[in-house]
Amino acid sequence: MRTGLIAKKVGMTRIYREDGEHVPVTVMHIDGCQVVGQRTNEKNGYTALQLGAGAKKAKRVNRAERGYFAQANVEPKQKLVEFRVTEDNLVDVGAELSPGHFIEGQKVDVTGVSIGKGFAGAMKRWNFGGLRATHGVSVSHRSHGSTGQCQDPGKVFKGKKMAGHMGARRRTTQNLEVVRVDEARGVILIKGAVPGPKSGWVMIRDAVKKALPDDAPRPAKILEASSDNAVAEGAE
Repeated sequence: MRTGLIAKKVGMTRIYREDGEHVPVTVMHIDGCQVVGQRTNEKNGYTALQLGAGAKKAKRVNRAERGYFAQANVEPKQKLVEFRVTEDNLVDVGAELSPGHFIEGQKVDVTGVSIGKGFAGAMKRWNFGGLRATHGVSVSHRSHGSTGQCQDPGKVFKGKKMAGHMGARRRTTQNLEVVRVDEARGVILIKGAVPGPKSGWVMIRDAVKKALPDDAPRPAKILEASSDNAVAEGAE
């Protein structure tokens, strides 16, 4: 089991395949996704990698966080997420992961927080059909109808689908196809829609219901240092 990536949802667009097929895609930007910490079975009781993404201003980092990031020798991050991995897929702390971690044609699972819709009625929230438009129904055409019983058991069961706060929940969309990977721009194009608003953070993982392609990089695709950094290291 490999690690996933933290990405920022840019928005949706469309691309055309070589045969002219139109494909709606969601643009995902990988912004400085680095390994911040390791969780080992000996020390923590489970095996995982903690990744961080997005630059965070120093003035918005408290002393404890500043020391934690300094220990890992990485810049402060906006988003921290843990991904469960197997021991043979651990990556060194400080390594920056590339969008090439996922390959074209691969199936992935994308997790994010859905867009909040505020208070919504039962028809919008749960796709209820509503009451009849006439024949005795007055005023309450869009109501959800009966919510409970009479004397026995005489209560509304927990989990009853009613009006309430809609959206703003953690949701996962499975088996989405990676259409294109642009490592130079740090972009992954995923077919279809993914949970969350624009500029929202999402987690991309290998699909649990589909086999991992044989040519997928293991344990991960590490982003190579830029030529500018190489020159600076040589000057030192």
